Amino acid sequence: MPDRHVITPAFSNGEGVIVTIVSQEFDHVIGVDTHAKTHTLVVLDSHGAKQAGDTFPTSPAGLKRAHAWMLRHAPGRMLAAMEGTASYGAQFNDLLAREGIAVAETRPPKRGVRRVGKTDQIDAELAARHALALPIERVITPRTHTGDHAALSVLLTARNAISTARTATINQLTALLRAHWLGIDARRPITATQVTQIGQWRAHPSDDVGAATIREEAIREAQEIIRRDGELKHNEAGLRKHVKTIAAWLLDEPGVGPFVAAELIVTWSHKGRIHGEAAFARFAGAAPIPASSGNTTRYRLHRGGDRQLNRALWVVAFNRYQHDPETLEYVAKRTKEGKTRNEILRCLKRYISRSLFRKLDTQTA
Repeated sequence: MPDRHVITPAFSNGEGVIVTIVSQEFDHVIGVDTHAKTHTLVVLDSHGAKQAGDTFPTSPAGLKRAHAWMLRHAPGRMLAAMEGTASYGAQFNDLLAREGIAVAETRPPKRGVRRVGKTDQIDAELAARHALALPIERVITPRTHTGDHAALSVLLTARNAISTARTATINQLTALLRAHWLGIDARRPITATQVTQIGQWRAHPSDDVGAATIREEAIREAQEIIRRDGELKHNEAGLRKHVKTIAAWLLDEPGVGPFVAAELIVTWSHKGRIHGEAAFARFAGAAPIPASSGNTTRYRLHRGGDRQLNRALWVVAFNRYQHDPETLEYVAKRTKEGKTRNEILRCLKRYISRSLFRKLDTQTA
């Protein structure tokens, strides 16, 4: 009998490179469907046969029971394929990490995959089967949830919420000023100076009841915008502080500010989470998608991946597109080759993702 722990090649990727898949690296894969009150677990062996399944409460005692159940039903090398490792499954993920159990991030199955219906047991099993067939280099481990990484993650979430609320209030104030004449020309987007001016208004003695209410609401919305601006500045200071602790060199990269640096760090998390620069580009939605036909060779936009990370890469690419001398030379070269502006920006995003990933892996502790 051959040694069960000897890993043999699974298949070739078409380029002569032997690829090892999860089913050859682990004896069992455990799919975990996470929810606010319960987690459902399903165990598959390396051949895809279902061994067991059960549901546990998300209380500390329930999570410990789930861990003990895993040890009983999945002896040997195990991998937990978990949904929601940064939300509902965060505490269970941290427990498994402390116990030395490998965890892989998975996403909820698409509707087309759910041909057998939908239950927590089915979703957990689909998560395990998806992970079972993955090449090892495509397995993504969960993000770090402690220390400065946790602080950055919380600040980024808060920044998105503050920014969304600020934009909504600006839109409300603009609509109000366009519908009612208060002495402000709002045919164009209102400026920061105008917002400050409106925030300093006081009740006008000549206003009737309707005009007084409209003016009062305009003042409230302007002061809300000013308050949100202050919160964003405080948030940026916090992002800068924690970025400097983890990877201060990132802030010296052209086009990279505290927000972009924080997004890169949170997504990258730690060395080994994403196995290579190609996987990082794919994860960011910056990998080119072939769209060639006949004599035409071209690549199209990739609409998948982490959209927050993709936006961060676009910010860097657009900044360099306008201000970086080396990038401007590259743009001129590509323009002569017949590339469009959008195609050039996609090329830049792919290059930037490669460059920054390699530096994160080599220059960050």
